[in-house]
Amino acid sequence: MADLVIRPRTEADLPELTGILAAQQALTRYPMRWPLPFPVEEFVVRPSDLTGWTAELDGRVVGHAAAQSADDALLLPHWSAAHGRPLERLGVLGSFFVDPDVRRMGLGRRLHDTAVAWLRAHDRGPCLDVVPVHAAALEMYARAGWREVARVRPHWLPDGEPDVLAMVLS
Repeated sequence: MADLVIRPRTEADLPELTGILAAQQALTRYPMRWPLPFPVEEFVVRPSDLTGWTAELDGRVVGHAAAQSADDALLLPHWSAAHGRPLERLGVLGSFFVDPDVRRMGLGRRLHDTAVAWLRAHDRGPCLDVVPVHAAALEMYARAGWREVARVRPHWLPDGEPDVLAMVLS
């Protein structure tokens, strides 16, 4: 396999990461709202970020994942109950995407595993939310052992779309 590196995200990565997010959105519908009602950089790097990673393949930026604090009031009760932990002991896998040109090469799984390992090392129960239309993501989450704990309807979800799945990894 080519040379894959997962490293801490830097501010210099943002132009490439925002381009990748835009490129993959047409295929994956992630994020569901597009164009975003705020700068794309604010979707990639969020105030809730605890840390973030950039994936590079042969020196080219190809993906991103972040570990975030759990701050979604709609999802928190479900995540907290499922893990049996208070919100400050939860962590969210978020802002997770891969360049469409390198999908199905295991890069997403490597980013996922990096974020989950960080959450576990910092004693945070792994959580995420996903819209069921994101089939490839759901497949990967199922293989990794994530389980659905609730279905919710956030304000940002367009009419006609299925409810968001709240998931945890034990």
